Amino acid sequence: MKKTVLILAFLVTNLLVQAQENKAAESSNGPAITFAEARYEFGEIKQGEKVKHTFEFENTGNAPLIISNVLTTCGCTVPKWPREPIAPGVTGKIDVVFNSTGKSGVQNKVITVVSNAVENRTKVSLTGSVVVGGTAP
Repeated sequence: MKKTVLILAFLVTNLLVQAQENKAAESSNGPAITFAEARYEFGEIKQGEKVKHTFEFENTGNAPLIISNVLTTCGCTVPKWPREPIAPGVTGKIDVVFNSTGKSGVQNKVITVVSNAVENRTKVSLTGSVVVGGTAP
């Protein structure tokens, strides 16, 4: 009886490990986008100033990465991204400009990158504070 239980436990464990390995192998097939940083903190700026930042990324997958769209939370944030496929192992960049005109206080601008990657939506963000009047450091 003990041998039967041990054999069954061994078989079940092997099946679970094999299933996890198969799932990991499936998720590593195709393009993958990996950003150098997921968030850029711009600190304090005076209302009306523009913040420009470049989010750098790499295609860490094994197939060409195609960015189909980059969505922002409002029209005050404008992205520019590569339209051509990014080969595996190659880096790229997404330039973002945040216009603080009409904004005040704490800002968190989320940029959603839509691509053909295994995880097809990846988010990065710009955060900081907009000061009305006076001077920002």
